Amino acid sequence: MVSRVIPVEPFDLVLFGATGDLARRKILPGLFHRFAVGQMPGSARIIGSARSEMSAEAFRADVARAIREVAPDTPEREETLAAFLERLDYVAIDVGGEAGWSDLTRCLRNDVVRAFYLSVAPSLFAGIARQLDAHGLATRDSRIVVEKPFGRNLDTARDLNAGLRASFAEHQIYRIDHYLGKETVQNLMALRFANSLFEPLWNATHIDHVQITVAESLGIEGREAYYDRAGAMRDMVQNHLMQLLCLTAMEPPAKFTPNSVRDEKVKVIEALDPVPPEDIARGQYAAKAGGDGYLDHVGNPDSRTESFVAMKVHVANWRWAGTPFYLRTGKRLRARESEIAVFFRDPPHTIFPGTGPLKGNVLAIRLQPDEGIRLQTTIKDPGPGGFRLAGVSLDMSFADALGEEAQAPDAYERLLMDVIRGDQTLFMRGDEVEAAWAWIDPIIARFDDSRDRPAPYDQGSSGPEEALMLMHRDHRRWRQIGG
Repeated sequence: MVSRVIPVEPFDLVLFGATGDLARRKILPGLFHRFAVGQMPGSARIIGSARSEMSAEAFRADVARAIREVAPDTPEREETLAAFLERLDYVAIDVGGEAGWSDLTRCLRNDVVRAFYLSVAPSLFAGIARQLDAHGLATRDSRIVVEKPFGRNLDTARDLNAGLRASFAEHQIYRIDHYLGKETVQNLMALRFANSLFEPLWNATHIDHVQITVAESLGIEGREAYYDRAGAMRDMVQNHLMQLLCLTAMEPPAKFTPNSVRDEKVKVIEALDPVPPEDIARGQYAAKAGGDGYLDHVGNPDSRTESFVAMKVHVANWRWAGTPFYLRTGKRLRARESEIAVFFRDPPHTIFPGTGPLKGNVLAIRLQPDEGIRLQTTIKDPGPGGFRLAGVSLDMSFADALGEEAQAPDAYERLLMDVIRGDQTLFMRGDEVEAAWAWIDPIIARFDDSRDRPAPYDQGSSGPEEALMLMHRDHRRWRQIGG
């Protein structure tokens, strides 16, 4: 199978925070890869911006170093890189003042799509949007892209949305969550809505429960100050896990259009029941020899911020009544792994004597590191001498099934091109963000009011015992991380 590359129209993309870590690791290399495969037209332009005074030549040299760190070293790369660098320019801007805005105005063209990517702190979003509007840069065909966190509670999310909407219409605002750009996440929609095999079974009658896991093997090093203010609930559950839950539980949209898809996602969030305290487990990774536990990293022995959370969630609608969704995410776990596992109910009756109760099928959708889909089925164990059953997997890895030519682009690459196309399907809408915070806020408030500390757990484990008990109490077990 050969992946088709569909070029986008000419554009000017202004990257605020162009010298920052995210820009150097993801955004600029992603744009280079899209240029290398022919998706960016030759007339496309990328204008980097930051407070630092820098010449365009110095900026291009810095971008070249960043790309060489991530792109394969080939003669073709250097030739392509040279052509890509010609598309780059740089303007130093004081986003809180007037310096640099007139220079940016002179750089931009009037007859192409304009995209403004705000790879900066959320506290700067509204101010930059205001300046773009005040200097006449926010045209009718402009788009503004903002990174999470989209606030830290409902009130701040509302303020952030209001600040952006004062200068841009909702259809121009792209709230980016890179999880939605992953190939397998989108294939979840194709799996459900483009195949008659699964959708008739995608309900509480046939599904026993769903497990959504986003496990990370790394700790919080380099993000200590931010993470200790946020915790796993704000950093992961409110956005990444919420998005995976919505795509798994949503009703089929009437059409595959941005608002139709996002309407159904909002309905899922609004249908979530409140979560009682007994259905949540929190943890902090403990220190090993040498003192590198969570409390050591944040430098606060009294911190009650969780680096792990597991919870049982119910979607209170006809499709999912009685079917729990178990969510878990954490730092310093056994392996880096993201997965949605759908557990179908056991067969109601077995006709095979002596085999014991049969186990239902499990559909596992792997998001990382090895993107693919695995379906656990039951077959007869080969060989004579009785009728024995065994579990086997029908395993489809994207890398194996589609070949190197169809390697999925990085999530940022896909989302950046969707911005230029004006396709908001994989971006969060303002009411969706606010609905998620409205559900999460009472849970976080209960954490803050409680004097209970998160339970310690060993690094390299699957999390605290409390998370295991959350499942054992329901006579279920978590899937093994890294298994």
